[in-house]
Amino acid sequence: MFALASEPIDVASIRQSMVRQDCGGFATFEGWVRDFNEGRPVMRLQYEAFPELAKLEAERIALEANNLFPIRKVMAIHRIGSLELTEIAVWVGVVAVHREGAFDACRYVIDEIKRRVPIWKKEFFADGSAAWTRCEHCAVEHEREH
Repeated sequence: MFALASEPIDVASIRQSMVRQDCGGFATFEGWVRDFNEGRPVMRLQYEAFPELAKLEAERIALEANNLFPIRKVMAIHRIGSLELTEIAVWVGVVAVHREGAFDACRYVIDEIKRRVPIWKKEFFADGSAAWTRCEHCAVEHEREH
């Protein structure tokens, strides 16, 4: 249900492993490394995680999604290590009989991963500086929504 990957995510293989004949809905989310954040040009990212706790918490999130939404399968993968621009940093896929459950669960899973799973992002900027970052406004928006 959850994995950390130090190599690029093979979306085609993962997608194929999720295909089910009894389901008609498949929703995915891909988070890409972008070249700009909070007014600063970004050159690359580095992700670090506490693997044991990250897997445990992400598995909890997947189980919650299974209990909250009418879905059949959920998978999430987060990269660790150094990532270049446009690489996939995080991928979430959800399979359900109908699209609504897949959409809703996919959003729930990515929101909860970003909020609860111990994965840290370091941004390397064009000016040569680097900083560990956290999306503080994302957590505030999430709390308002839920």
